Amino acid sequence: MRNKPDKNSQVSAATEPGIPVPSDTAATEAVPEPAPADPAPDLSELLRKAEDEAAALKDAWLRAKAETDNVRKQAQNDIAKAHKYAIERFAQELLTVKDALELTLATPATTIETLKDGVELTLKNLKAAFDKAQIEEIDPLNQKYDPYRHQAMTMLESDQPAGTVVQVFQKGYLLNDRVLRPALVAVAKARADADSGPAGA
Repeated sequence: MRNKPDKNSQVSAATEPGIPVPSDTAATEAVPEPAPADPAPDLSELLRKAEDEAAALKDAWLRAKAETDNVRKQAQNDIAKAHKYAIERFAQELLTVKDALELTLATPATTIETLKDGVELTLKNLKAAFDKAQIEEIDPLNQKYDPYRHQAMTMLESDQPAGTVVQVFQKGYLLNDRVLRPALVAVAKARADADSGPAGA
């Protein structure tokens, strides 16, 4: 009969080198899970980008503010110059008028006719200066009275319709449609006999 191996021989055979021994714990060991990613690098990157954007916006704002200040200062300088030299061109035109007057007075043996010619030349130069400065004359004779451009000094009985300018004591002037000086005028009113005529009849 064949002898059965005892328990001791089975243990020794299992522990002999070179012979793999099955392990029950190897099957039960779980595969290690990867560690969660650290969110700190993402937050620091977002913070850096936000700081860069804030710095860029601040720089743009400073540049815009500096440009606005320069434009404002330039505008103030232009306005100051405009106030200071507003009549420069008109003053240059008046120099011609003054020259004409001085030339007339300096002419030797001036006759009435020569003086008249000189005055007419001076008036012509003055009208040219007015035209360049857009100064217009108000001469409302036989026109309807305009309280915005005329100043009534008196009322006169006239055959003209009531409210008509029948006499101009002093001409007025406009500067770009703005009244520099109103014309001094007399305005027509109905005759007294014309008013009483129908009543007396």
